[in-house]
Amino acid sequence: METAKKHLLAHIGNLKIWIGRVKMTQNRALQQWVSEMAQLCQPERIVWIDGTAEQKKVLEEEAVASGEMIRLDEQKWPGCFYHRTATNDVARTEQLTYICTSKKEDAGPTNNWMKPAEAYRQAALYFRGAMKGRTMYVIPFSMGPLGSPFSKIGIELTDSIYVVLNMLIMTRAGREILEQLGESDNFTRGLHSKADLDPNRRLILHFPEDNTIWSVGSGYGGNVLLGKKCLSLRIASWLSRREGWLAEHMLIMGIEDPTGKIDYIAAAFPSACGKTNLAMLIPPEHFRAQGYKVWTVGDDIAWLRIGEDGRLWAINPETGFFGVAPGTNAQSNPNALATIRRNTIFTNVLLTEDGDIWWEDGEGEPPASGIAWDGRPWKPGLTDDSGRPIPGAHPNSRFTAPIVQCPSVSPEWDNPRGVPLTAIVFGGRRSRLAPLVYETFSWQHGVYVGATMASEITAAQYGKQGQVRRDPMAMLPFCGYNMADYFHHWLNFGKKIEKPPKIFHVNWFRKNEAGDFIWPGFGENLRVLNWIIRRAHNQAGAVRTPIGFVPAEGELDLTNLEISGETIEQLFAIDPKDWQKELAGHSSFFAQFGDRLPQGIRDEYHALKERLALERIGTK
Repeated sequence: METAKKHLLAHIGNLKIWIGRVKMTQNRALQQWVSEMAQLCQPERIVWIDGTAEQKKVLEEEAVASGEMIRLDEQKWPGCFYHRTATNDVARTEQLTYICTSKKEDAGPTNNWMKPAEAYRQAALYFRGAMKGRTMYVIPFSMGPLGSPFSKIGIELTDSIYVVLNMLIMTRAGREILEQLGESDNFTRGLHSKADLDPNRRLILHFPEDNTIWSVGSGYGGNVLLGKKCLSLRIASWLSRREGWLAEHMLIMGIEDPTGKIDYIAAAFPSACGKTNLAMLIPPEHFRAQGYKVWTVGDDIAWLRIGEDGRLWAINPETGFFGVAPGTNAQSNPNALATIRRNTIFTNVLLTEDGDIWWEDGEGEPPASGIAWDGRPWKPGLTDDSGRPIPGAHPNSRFTAPIVQCPSVSPEWDNPRGVPLTAIVFGGRRSRLAPLVYETFSWQHGVYVGATMASEITAAQYGKQGQVRRDPMAMLPFCGYNMADYFHHWLNFGKKIEKPPKIFHVNWFRKNEAGDFIWPGFGENLRVLNWIIRRAHNQAGAVRTPIGFVPAEGELDLTNLEISGETIEQLFAIDPKDWQKELAGHSSFFAQFGDRLPQGIRDEYHALKERLALERIGTK
């Protein structure tokens, strides 16, 4: 009797699935693909995500009932939830992330490569039956505003409610996406399953020639929110090269001056360089009193196209923030704190028994006790066997929050046209090499500066303090094809822009001999951005150096900032000997690309070498 009941319920469930499918879409290509993937993964049922508040509420209740998420205290954190990943699944797994192209050279030396046929075969072994007893959720989503020439549609299949609820924050998702898609088969096909969360059976696969992503064995957002890094950068970078635009790992921000004029900047920084903090910057009092404002368009991804007016326009394809919690506080990013106070999903932070949360370098004193990110009891002062402090929150713990909740969100953040760029900014973490800010000589020189971007990494994080890690345009982990071809694309793209934005480099992390930072950073960075904008409009003076133009004396507004003339000299010091050592690092990095490296990059290398040689002769 019980068996018969189960069969009846399964029949009714399958009937509902089919009826729901017919209601949601008549797209035969989509229906066939979902059917094929369901046959592979064998879910108990299929649920199509329609984007309604009613369905979202049901999913939240299911996630809480199953223990996949915990509802936080409604008074302190209204509409917020807590999620804990497996302890072996707390970050992007770059070593298991592959670009699967027909030719290995198309993936390039900076990507892991696998033959498409082998990748599909191996992943299919992990996917087969992985959703037995689970629900397959079908998420139609759009990266970018519906109807925008920038936008791309994707479908993600997943067995994780956590993924669904994050995607509902990070993307435009639901029925209207299917209406926009119509009968077209032009959509990114994304398949994800947590499977058994075994790192030995984990793969994040990108098939750019098929416009397909397969992710299996992980539940961490960076590996499984397939609209984010997987589509918006790795797949989109491939598509953008083919279609003539740029998909970049960049923030977008607007700076409004006292007259009401807004200039928009796109900026790329490697990790740990304050990208989200800059995107949500609050102007220092001196600038606020004059009427300056900062508008947040996006903190992570920018898609760039040439507009009909000959300028470069940008959109943020996302609708939310997937930010790092530790270090987020009232000094570093008060706008982020305000953004995440409600309707936010927190991952791997410290949880207290009364439904509160906490993270290191956040707000307030740590609680007397709690449950650490790994599920074990925690209290302040806890140490491991070596005497090292045990953190309550994982260093890569996250928050997922809607962009519309950000106090500084730009009214233009979802404009289908995007916003016009005045400047592009590259940056890195260098203790003595790079000055606070400099302007590049040309678009080609700017591409070279972006291609040689680097940060010094700390002993606490990576093992060798001061070691330089190259991360061109902050895209090293995210470029979906050969990076030498990516440099080609940037160089060629620039030639097509009638009114290109000027390109700059910044370094907030210069140190003195004592090892202390000498620039205050945070909101004071607006002083540098202000010079960048004025310089882009030819309204600010500059001095030519071997590496680019730096602000002329008195051109950087330092009003009410306690900083000595000696410190200013340090901030803009350019040592030809240091830079010649840096050139050796450029040469070593570029060597891996062989003959595929563009001539324009080679030309800029030799030009910089000659300028530095002349500078050394002049200073003897």
